[in-house]
Amino acid sequence: MAKISILGAGAWGTAIAILLGNNGHDVVLWSALSNEVEQLTNDRELKDKLPGIKLPENVQISGDLKASCEGKELIVFAVASPFVRATANNAKNYIVKDQIIVNVGKGIEENTLETLTDIIKEEIPQADVAVLSGPSHAEEVSRTIPTTCVVGADSKDTAHFIQDVFMSERFRVYTSPDVIGIELGGSIKNVIALAAGIADGLGFGDNTKAALMTRGIAEISRLGIAMGGKMETFAGLSGVGDLIVTCTSKHSRNRNAGYLIGQGYTMEEAMKEVKQIVEGVYSAKAALALAKKFNVEMPIVEQVNLVLFENKPAIEAVSDLLLRDKRREYSELEWKK
Repeated sequence: MAKISILGAGAWGTAIAILLGNNGHDVVLWSALSNEVEQLTNDRELKDKLPGIKLPENVQISGDLKASCEGKELIVFAVASPFVRATANNAKNYIVKDQIIVNVGKGIEENTLETLTDIIKEEIPQADVAVLSGPSHAEEVSRTIPTTCVVGADSKDTAHFIQDVFMSERFRVYTSPDVIGIELGGSIKNVIALAAGIADGLGFGDNTKAALMTRGIAEISRLGIAMGGKMETFAGLSGVGDLIVTCTSKHSRNRNAGYLIGQGYTMEEAMKEVKQIVEGVYSAKAALALAKKFNVEMPIVEQVNLVLFENKPAIEAVSDLLLRDKRREYSELEWKK
């Protein structure tokens, strides 16, 4: 049994609290919002996002960040990407040398172009920071629907410790040393999921979505490899796996926001309607900036940015993607003749 604190009591943080509580660990679920702490304490469930799923008895609710961090073998960062830096900065004085932190959020900071693990490492340099990602909707994990993820860490021992903590009969965890690849796959797939949702909102079909997903993973892979990630990662759980579930699932806030945009909503209206943080909106500008920085072509990401932030009609964005110059699918493959 490990002593664990989860920072962030949204749907994903609460689902992880349920998972780790059911695994028999001593869990604290922290929230910065006093009303959220009160609601979870009184009801023992996150009524608005995970209705009917009770927190195990061994999960404590806290609004005290200091008490939540001190003496814990593992701290899980389940904070929405716009709030990761502030939370890390607030927690840094309560973290001791080599204390293990695993980030389970997905995103890239717009102004610095840093991944969430980079932000945590920068703010809490004394910590041992890892990432866990993959196709894992909170709505399904909280209901113990079989799920598989991958944990990335610089140290094999750290990866194996987190693997052991999270593993259960219904939650399988693989390990990897490719932290940057896992982070980029989990972040940029949200931008592609917005595109897939937009296509659905426009009334297009499975052919269109399959094309967007396939070319989307090509874009993610190009950038990821340029930044030091590995192709195997993008073909795995945090790449293709996470992309599939985020582009197709009814639970996907990014796909659902994209659908509304395809139906004619503005980006702001779509985010308001979804009523949750739409990470792809926050990652879109950063992904495009990274593409320019590393001189990588990302036409889907480029068109999503134009639709989100420059009011380009979605139907025009699709047409511009289809009418790009003719090219080979993979330039590395050699012709026989």
